[in-house]
Amino acid sequence: MLSDVLAAVLMSCGLIFFTAGTIGLIRFPDVRSQLHALTKADNLGLGLLLLGAAVYVGSLATGVGLLLVWLLALGASSISAQALAGAEAETLEGDAEHGRTL
Repeated sequence: MLSDVLAAVLMSCGLIFFTAGTIGLIRFPDVRSQLHALTKADNLGLGLLLLGAAVYVGSLATGVGLLLVWLLALGASSISAQALAGAEAETLEGDAEHGRTL
């Protein structure tokens, strides 16, 4: 019973972080700010959701598997955010060379 409540609290906190990341994506003005909001909030949100799922299931093997999923998502999101920020920086440099500014 207590583990079910803990799992629900962890998953609810994860959903709050996902919602905050989505609001940051909508509200922040530039790509770098949006990426910052998404990578930080979504990684923490996913971690809390998976931790809640691991507590709910109660199996060590499932918990280790969910930890591996989270680590893979952490690596993938940081690599993709770096690639997107680099592409955005190249676009801004190309615009400056042609006399276009924001």
